[in-house]
Amino acid sequence: PLRADETRTANPSTLTFAQPPHVIADGHAVAAGYDARVLIRWGDPVTADAPAFDPGHLTAEAQEKQFGTNNDFIAFLPLPAGSASSDHGLLCVNHEYANAELMWPGLTRQDQKILSGDQAQVEMAGHGHSVIEVKKTAGEWRVVADSLYARRLTLRSTVMAMSGPAARHPRLRTKADATGARVTGTLNNCAGGKTPWGTVLIAEENIHQYFSGAPEGTEAGNHARMGIKGKPRYSWGRHDARFDVEQEPNEPNRFGWLVEIDPYDPASLPVKRTALGRFKHEGAGTALTGDGRCAVYSGDDQRFEYLYKFVTDARVIHSDPAANRNILDHGTLYVARFEDDGTGHWVALRLGDGPLTAANGFKTQADVMIETRRAADLMRATPLDRPEDVEPNPVTGKVYVMLTNNTKRKADDAHGPNPRGPNPYGHVLEITPAPGPDGKPDHGAETFTWDILLRAGNPTVAEHDADYHPATPDQGAWLAAPDNCAFDPRGRLWISTDQGSKQHKNGIPDGMYACDLVGPGRALTRFFFACPRGAEMCGPEFTPDGETLFVAVQHPAEGSTFDAPSTRWPDFTDGVPPRASVVA
Repeated sequence: PLRADETRTANPSTLTFAQPPHVIADGHAVAAGYDARVLIRWGDPVTADAPAFDPGHLTAEAQEKQFGTNNDFIAFLPLPAGSASSDHGLLCVNHEYANAELMWPGLTRQDQKILSGDQAQVEMAGHGHSVIEVKKTAGEWRVVADSLYARRLTLRSTVMAMSGPAARHPRLRTKADATGARVTGTLNNCAGGKTPWGTVLIAEENIHQYFSGAPEGTEAGNHARMGIKGKPRYSWGRHDARFDVEQEPNEPNRFGWLVEIDPYDPASLPVKRTALGRFKHEGAGTALTGDGRCAVYSGDDQRFEYLYKFVTDARVIHSDPAANRNILDHGTLYVARFEDDGTGHWVALRLGDGPLTAANGFKTQADVMIETRRAADLMRATPLDRPEDVEPNPVTGKVYVMLTNNTKRKADDAHGPNPRGPNPYGHVLEITPAPGPDGKPDHGAETFTWDILLRAGNPTVAEHDADYHPATPDQGAWLAAPDNCAFDPRGRLWISTDQGSKQHKNGIPDGMYACDLVGPGRALTRFFFACPRGAEMCGPEFTPDGETLFVAVQHPAEGSTFDAPSTRWPDFTDGVPPRASVVA
């Protein structure tokens, strides 16, 4: 018999779960028959000596040991290392940013700029990354207490190394670090990726929000290109000189990178890999090239920005993970140029190529990496509609790009990979790398073809100009603002969404959607998980067997306040604010 949501036409999708209500609610919801449980929340213990969460008395010292704010990217790494375990492993989770108005009473969103020094320190400690050990026992996932792997990496205290072409360059040197080889912390960590040798890459995205002061001098143009304009969202520059560009003009150059972490070694030093370029990184999806090198895909999450790919010079040595320790320091960074005929190619960002010369301010490859955006401008890369997560499909080799939206694109500027102007709902690009000698897509190829998998929006509203599988209104659910993505073991695409302030206007929750990529159900998006009110969906990550999907519920109740939250998910307890959480 057909399920209730399949009575009008037969469902051509291989995804047959019964969809939860496609409505905004105070709590989360999941497809019938599935179990969705909160695993860890903001403020829960990470390290063994972490104090209990006390929402009435937040301190930086406590937050350094607790699960941070606004969880985003999630990576699952099996235990023991190198195994295919799906019931025991490490979860590596990013903490992107802080909502002060949901952390302290009496504040509004605008008050973020005037927090006290102590409050700013709490925010700094809440940023960064958490490593926790998790295990499934009797069908339920739990955090392993007193784990030897448990670790917090924070903006406030974690020392990191700089490596690659920009390391030790004068433009990375500050009063606190005259070498340009060390930096304290990482910030605005959005999406990320896993390497073939068992490490994790975390992306530094919207760094412009944290720096105050008027950009002047030789770095003024560079800072402006990264959006640093003396109008920060955060108060940190009032309390810490390194976040004031008038006092430390080089400090922003130490952020905006991909950071490599070894979760299996809690004593290891995180490394910012400058060969992969500096921009507002969203994601770091990896794949092997036909000849065994590593390709890393990343989007630059801003309107009219670009899509990038880095390819290592050396091949990955699978038998000796330690031999790959510095493989990401040497290679070529490319930016994508799309043609309207469905083809495209990767343009190398190399010192001396075309306009990337001293005459244009690029004296060394370090300059090209520090000012990756300007280099891509000069090489005539194709501006896209907020390229967020970019992930290679491990089953087919095709690459999928989440283009969240762009309300600034004009109608007469719609073309090729940007089919709508304006584009308030976003779309998904499908890229097929040129084949290698074996006939399979080769991530080392410098050419590709592209297609648009779907145009988001409501397909029953003509003005949206949406485009999905024709059975979507009957058998699926429409989505807006595709953000992150993952693939299950069958190679089906799972999409998380982030509508931001448009969630209420659109009248649908953010959450997880999935669709086939081949066969009769291609691009028929079906709704699987609904976030609570005000939250966006982040971090989709499957265990190797596909039995568990970990997701990050970020900023529940955004748009409201600590005193009057629109939901108190997940605790629903008076006096306890909404808490970003990982759900299994």
